[in-house]
Amino acid sequence: MKRAALAAGLALVPTGGILAVLPLGMTGHMAGHMIAVAIAAPFLALGLSQGRFDPACLWPGLTSPMAMMLVELVTVWLWHLPALRAATMTSLPMLGLEQVSFLGAGLLLWSSVLRADHRAAGIGALLLTSMHMTLLGVLIGLAPRPLYAAADHHHLAGIDPLIDQQLGGVLMLLVGGASYFIGGLVLLASLLRQRGAA
Repeated sequence: MKRAALAAGLALVPTGGILAVLPLGMTGHMAGHMIAVAIAAPFLALGLSQGRFDPACLWPGLTSPMAMMLVELVTVWLWHLPALRAATMTSLPMLGLEQVSFLGAGLLLWSSVLRADHRAAGIGALLLTSMHMTLLGVLIGLAPRPLYAAADHHHLAGIDPLIDQQLGGVLMLLVGGASYFIGGLVLLASLLRQRGAA
């Protein structure tokens, strides 16, 4: 199972990068981010768990679930500031750094919550992450005007920039919010089973 998860995660990383780079507007850009932080990262973390390349095993004192939740929160919200978003639209290296940041923050968080001794804190960290992802998605999706002027010339052909932004926001709250929420529920179920068997 770990090998399959690792293979899936490794296959998803370039897919997310390609979607973030292609001129598919805010919707495509957001799809690339969500693949990195909310889909590829948990697969990679599961594939690496308890191995020698598992970040939670490499840096056990630094990778507590709540600390990694804060790292992920700061990473996601900072890259969605209009100035940084504009920089990623005009610079391929900045876009690459953004995508790697999302993948790294997601991997650190998912890796930390998968540790058996961190399950209870991991549930809280994933549910809080689900909440902040949903909130940011709602703020982007319900904004009354385009927030990212630099993205105007990158929007999908035939789609109004505001609608493109709204679709990106919906994608974020659906994929990002759901991924972390479902992860938290799965951890909770495993913790309850573990305590029931004890």
